[in-house]
Amino acid sequence: MFKAIFRSSICLAAVAASSTASADEAAHAVAADADSIIVTATRAPLTLDEIPSSVAVLDKEAIDRAQDIGVTELLLRTPGISVSRNGGYGTSTSLRIRGAESEHTVTVIDGVKLNDPSSTGGGFNFANLLAGDIDRIEVLRGPQSILWGSQAIGGVINIVTASPEGPLEGSFDLEAGSRQTVSARAAIGGRTGPLSWRIGGQRFATDGISSHAEAFGGIERDGYRNSNVSGRAELALADNLSAEVRGYYSGGRVEFDGFNTDSNDYGLNKEFVGYAGLNFDLVGGRFRNRIAYAYTDTNRDNFNPDRERPRSFEADGKNKRWEYQGSFDVSDRITAIFGVENERSNFRSRSPSASLATPLPDFVRGKAEITSAYGQLSVEPVDGLTLNGGVRYDDHSRYGGQTLFAAGGVWRLPTGTVLRASYGEGFKAPGLYQLFSEYGNVGLDPEEAHGWEAGVEQLLFGDKLVVGATWFDRTTKNQIIYNGCSSPTTDPLCTVPGSNPPVPRFGYYLNVARSEAHGVEAAAALTLGGLTLDGNYSWIVAEDRSEDSANSGNWLPRRPRHSANASASYAFGFGLELGAALRWSGKSYDNASNAQRLDDYTLVDLRAEFALSDAVKLFARAENIFDEEYMTAYRYGSLGRSIYAGIRGRF
Repeated sequence: MFKAIFRSSICLAAVAASSTASADEAAHAVAADADSIIVTATRAPLTLDEIPSSVAVLDKEAIDRAQDIGVTELLLRTPGISVSRNGGYGTSTSLRIRGAESEHTVTVIDGVKLNDPSSTGGGFNFANLLAGDIDRIEVLRGPQSILWGSQAIGGVINIVTASPEGPLEGSFDLEAGSRQTVSARAAIGGRTGPLSWRIGGQRFATDGISSHAEAFGGIERDGYRNSNVSGRAELALADNLSAEVRGYYSGGRVEFDGFNTDSNDYGLNKEFVGYAGLNFDLVGGRFRNRIAYAYTDTNRDNFNPDRERPRSFEADGKNKRWEYQGSFDVSDRITAIFGVENERSNFRSRSPSASLATPLPDFVRGKAEITSAYGQLSVEPVDGLTLNGGVRYDDHSRYGGQTLFAAGGVWRLPTGTVLRASYGEGFKAPGLYQLFSEYGNVGLDPEEAHGWEAGVEQLLFGDKLVVGATWFDRTTKNQIIYNGCSSPTTDPLCTVPGSNPPVPRFGYYLNVARSEAHGVEAAAALTLGGLTLDGNYSWIVAEDRSEDSANSGNWLPRRPRHSANASASYAFGFGLELGAALRWSGKSYDNASNAQRLDDYTLVDLRAEFALSDAVKLFARAENIFDEEYMTAYRYGSLGRSIYAGIRGRF
């Protein structure tokens, strides 16, 4: 079901859900030259052979075969990824790479960073991100701060929506299944002379499950609705000059349970992403340039109709970003990437009282600006060896300047062996919510991190068997955590800043922690005719290493130390593909004190696909077939046995 592809310096896990496409295609996929696989998450298109970091790439065929509705489910099958979710589809979803905080992952869609300044850590909530018209997903694991910003401590998830290749083309997906779930998606686009364009949309609805776990009395279902649309257009103004615009909008309504019991709470979420850029080449195409403006706006509102004042929370976060990026081929063996960026963020939020007798509070507001310059040099001194190094300087409006370094190398041997290693640093300023909200602390210091990795891959038996393993290590200082306040207390930070007389608050954010993470990611894939077997295993030790802390030595919350994926698939010669996949996650803990354990769990899925023609396919899947009950966050429910079926067309 899930086909693992390894090439060169990269562990490439391409999800191939119901099964591998065909015997010939599977063999080609595993044995394909690294020159044929281009990665764009490196800001300039590079082959896998040129990247020293660990990368997972999911192309459109892999995404289609996976049949997964959400991006989270796709990513969870790749090495080093863990997820916690507060219920079913649409509820708050945190994704962690190699045990880092969720806000230490930079998520990018069509070149635009998706962080939400109004969220707790300024990160991205994956709850509303559906597979939709996504054409490609790339996951770079490990620090990627030089090219993607200092907060890319855990890694980068780069999402690319589909772009047209022919004069006129389109696609559609329609499926339905358990809990009155229905998903419909369609897209159309084309190339006409100098203009290329595409627009796509999706509607998803489900009655869902109780976000409050059934084991704790949750019985009423919390539904979810989501509509999204994406579009892009590019106009060639000259042979070396083009302009492009891209846009993405998502609107969702999710029901959830508040205060550990069934309730009628619901939330509305709106996300908009916009991009406009100008691309121009100089010096015969050796000097490539891009000037762009990007804008994101995330609006979140929560309501409880049982309250006298229904609205219980409202927040809005905006990002405005200007950037220039250049790429220059000094020679056939030396390439430089460099750029400057300016990002301005602002947010506002408030939590109104349930009583109409209490006046609406003023919005708490915050803003920040960061200006950056970066450069990276890639050199191939001899055939098979690629070295790179880079530096980034960030000037933060509140925290001043910070300089970061990164370096790496990959060595491809004629024996089919690939060796790779890299080192990177990260720096993340506190989120605006952590600084200025009702739980904020303006005295917070930035988080700092450094990490390294080393790995090896080997192709055997005529490239039919591929095995690989990576060791990584990361240390984070000044980690920001939430500190709850007891009553009574003499802690001055347990009162709302500036209040007179002092007004108590539930808690605040502070720097107390030092954390360390290290581990191993291992994977293998075997292709024998139409049969494909593959799997991956991650051992991730993520611990609190704060000195003089009661939690020193404890596991960081919601991070399983062990996880594994395995799959088997078979492609018949008459268009039928069958597959099965297994995911196992070891135990974890829900809180920093490790007082509340989350048990290990095993999920088994079955999938099938049948080609009616080259353009149209029927598909079906059964997820969690043994109806395993599990939690990724304490007291929050998870999806049980689910069955879906649908039809897909590409023309």
